[in-house]
Amino acid sequence: MALMIDEIDMVNRNLEGLVGERTRELRAREADLRTQNLHFEAALSNMTQGLILHDSSGTMIVCNQRYLEMYGLSSDVAKPGCSFHDLIAHRKDTGSFKGDVDEHCSAILRKVARREITQTVLETAAGQFIQISNKPLADGGWVSTHEDITERRRTDERILHLAHYDLLTDLPNRAHFRGELERALERVQRGERIAILYIDIDEFKSVNDTLGHAVGDELLKVVGDRLRGCVGKNDVVARLGGDEFAVIQSDVRAPTDVSELLKRIYERIRAPLECGGHLLTTDASIGVALAPDDGTDLNELLKNADLAMYGAKADGRRTYRFFEPSMDARVKALRALEVDLRKAIVEGAFEIHYQPLIDLRSRAITGCEALLRWRHPEHGMIEPARFIPVAEDTGLINQLGEWALDAACAEAASWPDHIKIAVNVSPVQFRNQTLALKVAAALAASGLSANRLELEITEAVLIRDDEAALATLHELRRLGVRIALDDFGTGYSSLSYLQRFPFDKIKIDRSFIENIAASEASSSIVRAVVGIGAARNMTTTAEGVETEAQREILCKLGCTEMQGYLFSPAIPAAEIARLLIDSGEISTATPAKRRRTPRTA
Repeated sequence: MALMIDEIDMVNRNLEGLVGERTRELRAREADLRTQNLHFEAALSNMTQGLILHDSSGTMIVCNQRYLEMYGLSSDVAKPGCSFHDLIAHRKDTGSFKGDVDEHCSAILRKVARREITQTVLETAAGQFIQISNKPLADGGWVSTHEDITERRRTDERILHLAHYDLLTDLPNRAHFRGELERALERVQRGERIAILYIDIDEFKSVNDTLGHAVGDELLKVVGDRLRGCVGKNDVVARLGGDEFAVIQSDVRAPTDVSELLKRIYERIRAPLECGGHLLTTDASIGVALAPDDGTDLNELLKNADLAMYGAKADGRRTYRFFEPSMDARVKALRALEVDLRKAIVEGAFEIHYQPLIDLRSRAITGCEALLRWRHPEHGMIEPARFIPVAEDTGLINQLGEWALDAACAEAASWPDHIKIAVNVSPVQFRNQTLALKVAAALAASGLSANRLELEITEAVLIRDDEAALATLHELRRLGVRIALDDFGTGYSSLSYLQRFPFDKIKIDRSFIENIAASEASSSIVRAVVGIGAARNMTTTAEGVETEAQREILCKLGCTEMQGYLFSPAIPAAEIARLLIDSGEISTATPAKRRRTPRTA
């Protein structure tokens, strides 16, 4: 009996131990569950996505705080136990759902029943983009995640925009332009006519080189904005890169449509503008190709517009040209000329000819103008009008102009002290901020007195950035050199520049001298210019004097100097030296008759 009692006690003790062990296991599991629930709730609360769990009937099981915040919902309504229909109705009431509640709920429930995973993007009233994913579960319910993708979408849109638009001007880029042209050419196949304009900003490189890229960038932005203001609503303006822009003009019904657009573009582009504290003016060379007239193939049209633009540049820039079939050969010739020009600079194939400047009353030589010449091994003497624009476009004019200045000063140093030397300065050279230093170096190297050097500039030097140009003129004046305004009267604002800077000389353009004997208008203009010069103590020089009648009229009008074929064309250095020697102090000597040669100066 005692044994039986002991056995029962042992069984009880074992049972108690087992119960205690099970109890501890259950408590540990409960603790783990509580911990897991806390972790789960923490995870739900800290999710960047909104999350809802629905059972098979559409009743909400779980909803996190992010979901409520995303749509501005009340936790009193959107909580476990809320039906899917009531949840969407609450969103409708609070403005975060715009559709039909019944329709939307039925559509989602149908897709869940078919176990379809759905993904949609919703735009809220606040302008947010929410990506909603619904994923069916095995028990018939579903889990719905809501992610705010506004920033991602905007980033994607920015990336897409940058792929098709220029970062600086926000105009369509080359790739987008080609796409627009493809669509325009489809309309051409249906009978529409279009124009393609290639626009190159003249002398833009010198703005970048002398005033800096920040000013250059600002200039491009202003040009882009002005071009936008010139075109119609169905036209396209693009920046192709660098200083090149393009326009697709749609629905061209007559040639005057293109001409009027060109007129608007030039009016807008040429208007003065302020960039980085500099008052600038700019200009453009424009090439035009028409479709279907000049082709219907995209690449062919672009090539033809490009050829026309180069044609405009070859004709002196600041103008436009329509495509002509002969332009292809011309552009090839220009490109070959550029190659030869680079080679000629390396090989020293240039020389300077000198054209005397003559006192109109005494016929004494007062100075000479240095004129650059290129003796090509195959094509002979190439006129400056052909190669100077190429040198300016490529920037080679800086190197070429510096050489010409050095050579002319060195040659003039051997002449009598009263004979001056005049050297032309290109607008591209003039915008180089080291011009005054280079002039000082040329004077020092040659030993030429500064007052014997005369630098000739045209109005084109001043119209780009007149404040900076005037500052450079004053730097040169402080060196002691003389400054002449060349081709006076051909620009629209020459008189205003005479008021702002005391030029030493005005050179009257040959176009006013040609008909001076037959045209009262020409003689009146020359008389007015001479009067201006006399009032400001400036020398006046008439260019292109070829007849004795012209000389006599200029004398009567009071003009100071002349240059031209009447006395001498531009001649090599050796010949000008002999002329000076033969003349002695030449005040009344009659010049030797010279064989008439093609005019190159």
